[in-house]
Amino acid sequence: MCSLLRSSNPIVGMMNMCPVLSTPIDWKETPQAHCFFVDLPGLSKEDVKVELDKGRVVKISGKWKAEEEIGDENEKKNLWHRVERNRGDFCRKFRLPQNMKADQLEASMENGVLILTVPKQELKKPFSKVIEIEEK
Repeated sequence: MCSLLRSSNPIVGMMNMCPVLSTPIDWKETPQAHCFFVDLPGLSKEDVKVELDKGRVVKISGKWKAEEEIGDENEKKNLWHRVERNRGDFCRKFRLPQNMKADQLEASMENGVLILTVPKQELKKPFSKVIEIEEK
């Protein structure tokens, strides 16, 4: 379970508590695959973890570090007047569609955007059939 950072600013607090607002995802379907684009500004691939659970649930988690956590001693003494960017742990889960080859999920990171690509597979089409009844 991911913990959420609370803020004294109600808007920032709401954004940090709501996974949809703190980690927006765009979803694009191509003829060959489904592609998911996750905005994670300021993070590198080492800061992010992507997991596949139960074969169809993608979990993206990580942590945004506050400036004062990564700064030098002088930075820690500064007074911040406004803090609106995401801070702390984040966690986002979503279910993949059925027509996926989930075992072939690929992830890459480019300019603070996590890109997940999952190839599509043909779903077996439902069929109808008349069943003959045998006499015994």
